[in-house]
Amino acid sequence: MIFRSFKVLLVAGLLATTFHTVPFHAHAAGDERVDLEMVSKIRQEGLHRSQVMETLTHLTDNIGPRLTGSPAMTKANNWTRDQLEEWGLENARLEGFDFGRGWSFDYVSVHMTAPRHQPLIAYPRAWTPGTEHSVTGPVVRVELSTEEELEEARGTLEGKIILMDDPRQGDDRMDPSVRRHDEEALSDIVSFPIPDDRRGWNRAEWARRAAFREQLNEFLVEEGVAATIHISSWDHGIVRVMAGADYALDANAGVPSLQMAAEHYNLLSRLVADEQEVEVRVHVRAQFHEEDSQAYNTLAEIPGRGRTAREIVMAGAHMDSWHAGQGATDNASGVAVVMEAVRILKALEVQPRRTIRVALWSGEEQGLLGSRDYVERYIATRPEHTDEEQLALPERFREPTWPIEPLPGHARHIAYFNFDNGSGRIRGINAEENVAAAEVFRAWLKPLHDLDANTVTLRRTGSTDHVPFDRVGVPGFQFIQDPLDYFGRTHHTHLDTREYVRREDLMQSAVVLAVFLYHAAMRDEPLPRMPIPQEP
Repeated sequence: MIFRSFKVLLVAGLLATTFHTVPFHAHAAGDERVDLEMVSKIRQEGLHRSQVMETLTHLTDNIGPRLTGSPAMTKANNWTRDQLEEWGLENARLEGFDFGRGWSFDYVSVHMTAPRHQPLIAYPRAWTPGTEHSVTGPVVRVELSTEEELEEARGTLEGKIILMDDPRQGDDRMDPSVRRHDEEALSDIVSFPIPDDRRGWNRAEWARRAAFREQLNEFLVEEGVAATIHISSWDHGIVRVMAGADYALDANAGVPSLQMAAEHYNLLSRLVADEQEVEVRVHVRAQFHEEDSQAYNTLAEIPGRGRTAREIVMAGAHMDSWHAGQGATDNASGVAVVMEAVRILKALEVQPRRTIRVALWSGEEQGLLGSRDYVERYIATRPEHTDEEQLALPERFREPTWPIEPLPGHARHIAYFNFDNGSGRIRGINAEENVAAAEVFRAWLKPLHDLDANTVTLRRTGSTDHVPFDRVGVPGFQFIQDPLDYFGRTHHTHLDTREYVRREDLMQSAVVLAVFLYHAAMRDEPLPRMPIPQEP
């Protein structure tokens, strides 16, 4: 899942279209037709012959973390394409989009060498350079958050290792426990809050921060700073680490930059505050990869049959991850569930009316880049910016333009289902204020209640790859999942490893997703849509 500050709550939309209808063998569940015989078959295949953990293990133990543009991500793209093709899916392919440079690291060592010796827990921040060899420097704490502070520090930092953040005071935070949604939590999720007038993340503020980071990195290089260290945003020795520089080919990478466990960062901060002479030795081996400036999505499909074969039902998950762990809960779990869902359908020799397409996205962690490219390529575009101030910003920070301009693929894309909230089992689905679709989902979930999937909420959720679909009027949905320890231990941390994945949860989720894909592909009518978004 993308960093939560990027969370955007966006409006779904409608493009009314007439579709040919053909009856299919089903059992009526209320007003919605549910094929209970096929649900039984899906459950048998998914719960007794699952391959979901084999897929997850290859992505995590064999390939490892998959930063966008990295060699490991290339391996993951190729392996998933080949595996989907081996299972019998058609048109398995990689689709590239403009990205920038890749980055990877293979070694990090951080030691305090004065006033005493101690190894320290830290990881390099993505897209920052390595040290080439061990570098030892005095540690200082300097505030460098404004242009004025940069000028004040100029000429004083050569060879130094800078603590960039304030220490975090100890509090009563308990070690996060594994959580499942209980009935009270699910009831709260179902309750719909009246929307306020806030419009999500502040684009101008994020653009300002990005511009200042470029300025700061240039300053650090000019001053000859040895390295910078930032405090992890989580306690208990968990290192939560993302990017320290931009991935653009022309971006200034700055100096070696690390994220350190809060307890070790606080130790350095206390020693510096006590005016002791503190030295740290840093050695990072990191590489940039500029031979290919594109990133790639993996796509494959089960072709539809008959008059509605050109219509598309999609499922997706982002395959890119951050680099300190294995990208297991964020989001090899989602990839494994999506792949397992279509493997189940292929094993059952399902011949859907509509084409079922899977997409394993890249660049989600950098701003939903892969899914945005897909939507702009196949579904809808917006007018080009003409405002010079907006054009001066990176594309991801520009305000949206209006009106939405549907492409031919807009009417053909019937629904998109996304999996990206850790490895917890599916408990239901967020219907994105689509009341008619919510009723359909309740019927599809009815034969899955014994698997704990029984909740439908009209609430919206953001921050992941269903958003680009929803924002242009194609029904896009993210499932409700048990949180487990996703936001307590693993999200963007070095603990995002296979150990925190529950086999039974992934099996259950794959069954639920397969049921949703099957019924969306076989339904007489396409899923209901909401009015197409208009300029606010």
